[in-house]
Amino acid sequence: MALIPVYHYLDIGRLGRGEVVNLFLKDAGIKYEKSLYPWDATWPQQSNKRGVTRTGKLPALEYKGKILTQHIPILRYLARELGSYDGETNWDKYVVDAVSDIYVDWRAKWVANLSEKKPEYKDQIAPEYYNLVAQYYSATPGPYLLGDKVTYVDFAVYQSIDNDRRTGTLPSTLPESLLKFKSEFETRPNIAEYIKQNE
Repeated sequence: MALIPVYHYLDIGRLGRGEVVNLFLKDAGIKYEKSLYPWDATWPQQSNKRGVTRTGKLPALEYKGKILTQHIPILRYLARELGSYDGETNWDKYVVDAVSDIYVDWRAKWVANLSEKKPEYKDQIAPEYYNLVAQYYSATPGPYLLGDKVTYVDFAVYQSIDNDRRTGTLPSTLPESLLKFKSEFETRPNIAEYIKQNE
């Protein structure tokens, strides 16, 4: 196993769940190498032959002798490892975990909509998701879920907004708390630099 973390994902640019991990690593200043795989007709047959993960699915992160899989558990692991990017109290941790579960539910519906586009995703599912998440974000002065301290789930929520924007499925208006969050998140130094280089 590599001493420098190795991030394995599909070569699909800024789209998808792997980008959540990528943004987190950038923000945390963790130096890592990328191992990107082509997303083409050969991937379904090749995924189980890669030998990186038990499931053959990505993203995966080789980190300190371990292979971490599933993007939200990767973020939780790194947050605990770094002693930040998480709530300080048990209640705060609960809120972060609750919003991450809401995000995971949204993501399953977003992925399903990629292959079979249906108007109810943009007209009903996405607005319901953003309105629900906004209730949590508006419970503090913001800009982040827990106020002025960024957490691992903020990366996932940001990516959901960005993914819907890129696929043309973002609702025409977002709740004010999420607009504020998105604007502030994009000014984080490492994130701002990454966006500038990869937009």
